[in-house]
Amino acid sequence: MACMDEQRAAGHGWRHGPPWRSAPDETEPDRAHWPWRTTVLLTAFVLIGTHFAAHSEAHRVPLNGSARVLLLVASVLLLWRHRHPVAVAYGTAAATLVYLAAGYPYGPVFLTVAVGCFSAVVAGHRRAAWGALGLLWAGHALIALWLYRWLPPSGDKGGNVYQEIGIGAWVLAIVALAELVRVRREQWARERADRAEAARRRADEERLRIARELHDVLAHSISVINVQAGMGLALLDSDPEQARAALTTIKSASKEALGEVRQVLDTLRAPGAAPRAPAPGLDRLPELVEQAAAAGLTVEIEGEPPPLPPGADLAAFRIVQEALTNVVRHSGSRHARVRFAHDGDALRLRIDDDGPATGADAGGSGNGLAGMRERAAALGGTIEAGPRPDGGFRVLAVLPSHPREDQ
Repeated sequence: MACMDEQRAAGHGWRHGPPWRSAPDETEPDRAHWPWRTTVLLTAFVLIGTHFAAHSEAHRVPLNGSARVLLLVASVLLLWRHRHPVAVAYGTAAATLVYLAAGYPYGPVFLTVAVGCFSAVVAGHRRAAWGALGLLWAGHALIALWLYRWLPPSGDKGGNVYQEIGIGAWVLAIVALAELVRVRREQWARERADRAEAARRRADEERLRIARELHDVLAHSISVINVQAGMGLALLDSDPEQARAALTTIKSASKEALGEVRQVLDTLRAPGAAPRAPAPGLDRLPELVEQAAAAGLTVEIEGEPPPLPPGADLAAFRIVQEALTNVVRHSGSRHARVRFAHDGDALRLRIDDDGPATGADAGGSGNGLAGMRERAAALGGTIEAGPRPDGGFRVLAVLPSHPREDQ
């Protein structure tokens, strides 16, 4: 059964898609929250790139200890970008803005802000990322267009509006890329949740199917065994031959029940393997009538069932089996009628007994009736069950006699 494998896959959290897109699981080591390698690489790139850029920007303030400290602060803050993305976004923007206000060379100084804001957007803190980038862009525009007169380096000519528009375009490109990654990440998360839910639903449906099969097999066989065991005990001294016949029936019913239970359990032990024996169908109706007769119930068959698809054939057989079991267990009648009628594309299956009920569970247990309804509903059919006006109990099933296209 593939659903069991899928359930195990869902339970172990198997993932699909690129590994960098997902935040670490809570069960992963704490070191997964500290991106040491990428932070070290980014720090080295920013320091080395700014060092080379300083040679081509002689009009800017030369790199000194304060400049390197600001670059290190902006880079090292990225270690906390998974834990505190909002603080890192604003922190890198503030450190970079102070660096630019001091008149130091440009180089790849904006990279730390881009990574910090990218992480904030991916983590779902969109407003913080927009705010940090807006702060940096507005501060840079203010410095380049107005405050450059009072800030180092001396004699700086400042910038122009077109340069600030270009920087704004880069800011928008960073935000757009981060938003795209965030949307894709949410989509992957929804797909994982949908796959896990589908796997759980299929596993639940498989468990219900197995429970129905086991209930139908065991309820019928144990009812026959119970009746025959009572008869054997009553006749053990007065009629040993009749008691022997009851024991023979018990042996036959228990052997059949064990065989069917083994067939159901084999599907659990060997997922995907073909069953060793075909699923029971209405072709075994005579055998079912013989078992009912052994339990003291006379069954009258009216009509002939049409050829049915395997699913409907199994459902019809189990419905008849459960209905007859309920007559044996819960009705005082020793006579039942099974009537087949083919109405267009549907099989109308009716099981009647004359009653009266012998207990509170007239018509059968809640699980038995619920199982019959589930079988019929799975095929697009219906089940009606209840007392008849003239006494007794009736089960009426309507099952499609042709397989549905959507199954």
